[in-house]
Amino acid sequence: MRQSLSEHRLSGCLFLFAAFFAAGSYAQPPEFDAKIVEQFDAFDAFQAVAVDEHFFYAINNRQITQHDKADGLALQRWGDEKVVSNSLTHLDSGIVLAGKLYSAHSNYPGWPMMSSVEVWDVSSMTRIDTHSFGVMLGSFTWLDRYAESWWGTFANYDRVQRGMTIPYGGTSNTVMVQFDDDFQVLHSWTLPAEILRRMSPMSNSGGSWGRDGLLYLSGHDDPEVYVMALPEDGSELDWLATIRIPGLNGQGIAWDRSDDGRYLWAILRSTRQVLKIEMPELDGAL
Repeated sequence: MRQSLSEHRLSGCLFLFAAFFAAGSYAQPPEFDAKIVEQFDAFDAFQAVAVDEHFFYAINNRQITQHDKADGLALQRWGDEKVVSNSLTHLDSGIVLAGKLYSAHSNYPGWPMMSSVEVWDVSSMTRIDTHSFGVMLGSFTWLDRYAESWWGTFANYDRVQRGMTIPYGGTSNTVMVQFDDDFQVLHSWTLPAEILRRMSPMSNSGGSWGRDGLLYLSGHDDPEVYVMALPEDGSELDWLATIRIPGLNGQGIAWDRSDDGRYLWAILRSTRQVLKIEMPELDGAL
């Protein structure tokens, strides 16, 4: 049966209305610019970087190298290819806390997805502890310590891995989690759909809490960091701002908590470099 002209117009308006909202018609958060102030060559700068008062730690899939933070000189390396444990396959973002380096780890791109937290003594770069999640929520990509809790993300991906016929978990299934001291899940949140769209076909690779009480998240490829807050209600993180960082291509990030809280550290995977980034002051701007 043919539609009348008025019915046709109404259908068209409804279609455009639905498409408008499906495309993410809400106002985008403000954008700010950051500046890379130092770059250091670091052969293990492939997944992430961790940082403390005197050193930074370039993290590769199965190796970690400690560097002098002043001049970038490589000092100690864990994970010589000849002796590295076959049980570790994909180290990711890390944090240094009380003389220990904690790194997220997964079996990516293995299936089913399995994850753990691995721990090193930074004075000797000796691996000293592990906590296994087994098969749980996705691939664990970052962890941080904030407000007397552990935090991290279990990533899922739209990419179809070799030998698979379906996406590797689906990026929309990525969840950010709050843990207690024993890594038991307390709460979990999803990311806004637009951020997940930007991260697809990969996912959330890095995260670090700033001194401003806001959470900074990075994807796998894009030169930007997302400023997030916990919501007052509901299950989706609040997206407050985007920080553009020309020269960045995602991966693991870490705030330097030994200074005045202005510097975020990251890596440039394509050139195997560690980046020291001066971040914009957001107080009063959001």
